[in-house]
Amino acid sequence: MIDHTIETSPRLKARIAGALYLISGTLFVRGMPVVTGDAAATAHNILAHETFFRLGFVADLLSAPCYIAVTLLLYDLLRPVNRSLALLATVFSLVGSTIGAVDYLFHLAPLIVLGGSHYLSVFSMEQLQALALMSLNFHAQGLNICMVFFGFFCLLLGYLIFRSIFLPRVIGVLLAIAGFCYLANYLATFLAPEFAAHLFPYILIPGVAEIVLALWLLVAGVNVPRWKEQASAPGARV
Repeated sequence: MIDHTIETSPRLKARIAGALYLISGTLFVRGMPVVTGDAAATAHNILAHETFFRLGFVADLLSAPCYIAVTLLLYDLLRPVNRSLALLATVFSLVGSTIGAVDYLFHLAPLIVLGGSHYLSVFSMEQLQALALMSLNFHAQGLNICMVFFGFFCLLLGYLIFRSIFLPRVIGVLLAIAGFCYLANYLATFLAPEFAAHLFPYILIPGVAEIVLALWLLVAGVNVPRWKEQASAPGARV
């Protein structure tokens, strides 16, 4: 019984990682009530759908710990391949997650600005609406910064999966391509916004690799004998 538990442990971790990966992605993907360049319309959308807006903020908070757990589980699974690169990938992911957690404050800020508190009466309605829109714009830029770190994470993750003998190499290739596309898109957002606008959303299509990885981990897990083989190979530090 004990040997069987130890043998299935990597597969169980993989399936937990796959489930949490899908959950975090589901929580993260949603629209924002922003009307480009129109602060009044954006403010109206926020107040008219305040419950939805608050649910979006809560979803952000829930997706962050899910993704951190995914990162740590993937590190544990992939460190037999190359511990240093697995650790570097983990650092990129955790730094991006930390930036994202701080950036969520800009998501919450419009509710405070438009909340009608007495101390805000020194500002005109137009000024408050402008501040709310500015907060959401900051939030969007913060997410762009997060995705740069996430792009590096996907590149390293793809390489590690490609070098592993317990996960399909094709997933590693697809994930590395997705990481490159993320980097190209979000770096272009800062360097050449007009050019980046032409890339979106086509540049995100390779991101389907994340769904493939999550589903593979959830359904198939990892090849445990091969995981143990690589973990026990000379020079492997698990």
